[in-house]
Amino acid sequence: MERKLKLIWDFRGPSGHQTALHHEIHLKEYISIKKLSLNLTGVQELSDVHSIAYMIVTDSEMKGVRDALKPHRGQLFEQ
Repeated sequence: MERKLKLIWDFRGPSGHQTALHHEIHLKEYISIKKLSLNLTGVQELSDVHSIAYMIVTDSEMKGVRDALKPHRGQLFEQ
C-alpha cells in the first residue's frame, strides 16, 4: 500500500478561516481536473487567527502536486 501525504496550506489573520474554505474549493477542482487517485481535502481551524486547508495525496502523485500548488508544508497522513 502506497504512503499517503497531507499537503497543508496555512492561512492566518481574522479572515484566515474563510480563505482556507475558499482554497479548499480550488483543491477539489484541481483533484477533479488532474484525476488524482484520492479525493480527500479538508479545513481545520487551529485558532481564531490560524486555519489550514489540506489535501491528501499518494506518494507517487506528491511531487507533481507539490510543484504545481506549492503547499506551505506536508506530513505523513495516518488515519
